[in-house]
Amino acid sequence: MEKSDAIGALGALAQDTRLDIFRLLVRVGTDGLPAGQIGARFGLPSATLSFHLSQLKQAGLLACRREGRSMIYAARFDAMNDLLAYLTENCCQGRTADCLVPVCAPAAE
Repeated sequence: MEKSDAIGALGALAQDTRLDIFRLLVRVGTDGLPAGQIGARFGLPSATLSFHLSQLKQAGLLACRREGRSMIYAARFDAMNDLLAYLTENCCQGRTADCLVPVCAPAAE
């Protein structure tokens, strides 16, 4: 991961609502959730939700797919793991065997 990508991802997550949305989608797993369910969960108007989802997607943290008339958003676990790896690449004074940084690999449905 490039430094600029890490800054973009961290910037997107540095806002309460976006962090809450991302954490929800991580819990949900690879199936994701329709935008309407995300908005209802947080009580967000459509325009506000769209803005936050767009910011997370632009930062590379979300994937989006269309199912019928719904837009389904899911966390990009590869991007999350890349960010974690970037943040911890120099941990433990370079002794990576001493650092057990978890990697999230949700089971595919």
